[in-house]
Amino acid sequence: MTQEEILNALVTTQMPFGKYKDSLICNLPEAYLVWFHQKGFPQGKLGMLLATMYEIKLNGLEYLLAPLRNKTSR
Repeated sequence: MTQEEILNALVTTQMPFGKYKDSLICNLPEAYLVWFHQKGFPQGKLGMLLATMYEIKLNGLEYLLAPLRNKTSR
């Protein structure tokens, strides 16, 4: 996946299971992402998206997703 595809997936992909089932990956609380970081991210695309969102929140880069969120909410 390209960087653009990954960022778009963060604002369009829903969490498929757990406490935050059906929440967009970009809307998951930081504490939930930290928990995954400590326990281990799932394999595959979902794990990659969760790890990417963790890094974005950890580094205060959520503003990068704002234009994409606006684009998808129309």
